[in-house]
Order: sequence, then C-alpha cells, then structure tokens
Amino acid sequence: MNKLGILAATALFSFSIMSCDSNASEKTSQQEESFSEVKEKTNDSKTGKVIVLTEAEFKKLVWDYDANPSKWVYEGELPAVIDFYADWCGPCKRVAPIMEKLAKEYDGRIIIYKVNTDQNRELSGVFGIRSIPSILFIPKSDQPSMQAGALQEAQYRKIFDEFVLGNKKTEKTEKK
Repeated sequence: MNKLGILAATALFSFSIMSCDSNASEKTSQQEESFSEVKEKTNDSKTGKVIVLTEAEFKKLVWDYDANPSKWVYEGELPAVIDFYADWCGPCKRVAPIMEKLAKEYDGRIIIYKVNTDQNRELSGVFGIRSIPSILFIPKSDQPSMQAGALQEAQYRKIFDEFVLGNKKTEKTEKK
C-alpha cells in the first residue's frame, strides 16, 4: 500500500513537471518582445497607471536576474513598487484600487507595476513569493524590500514617502 502511494505521488509530480514545460514556447515568444515595445509600457507611468508586467518585461525594466543572479541591478529610471498578485486573491483585490490611487498620486515620482503570480511562476520563485499580495518596494539607489500581506493605504503612503522616495522625517518635523 505504501509503495502504491509513493508511485502515485511520483507520477503526479512527473506530470506536473511536464505540464510546466508546455509553457516553454509561450515564454520564448514573450522574451522575443522588442525593447522598444517594453519601454512603451513605462510611458503609462506618466499617466499615473499601474503597469502589468510579464517576466520578460520585468527583466528589461526592473532587474535581469539571469544576467545578474547574485547582484541587484535596478534597470528603472524612477523608484518602483511591484504588486505580486493573483486574480483569485481576495486581499489582492482590496490592494488593487489602493495601488491605482497611489499610481495617480505619485505620478512621475514612482512607477507602480503588478505581476500576476499565476502567469509568472519563475519570477515569483525568484523572489520566494509564498503569500500574496506581496509588495516589492524599490528605491532608486538602495536595495529593495518585500512586504507580504495587504496593508492600509496610509501604510503604503508612508512606505512610499520614507523608504521608496527616501523622504525620512525627523521627530521635529513630525511634531509640527
């Protein structure tokens, strides 16, 4: 009985690996997208919209983890925030309108992206995403920081101002 369970688990695992490989040709076509087409997506940052990214676009606009696997090299021109989400996720649905609002509010200062974890499993694996939403905060000249779970709008605004933009407030300015 125990051998039958192990055999069934092995067969299921093998099947899941084969089904993942069937997406290889789809990934290749995504990666062939030209740089100019990808760069056009960043024009949405000037209109205050959240930009949906694929893995290939992420590598060109944010960080090429294949070329720099052990070193963070940010490719963007502005600080960024990346919302890792899934369509079926309730907390993700609550965060989405907050990110849309903040994209308009921080227009021209921060680019807000979102990455569907179901459609971009490799990228989700690179960041070790285990729960969603997970938000990656990327200051222009510092290391990024990840926050798992949904926060309130005021909390996101504080992180945007203090960490992403680097507008650290002193105790004197907070008391005024």
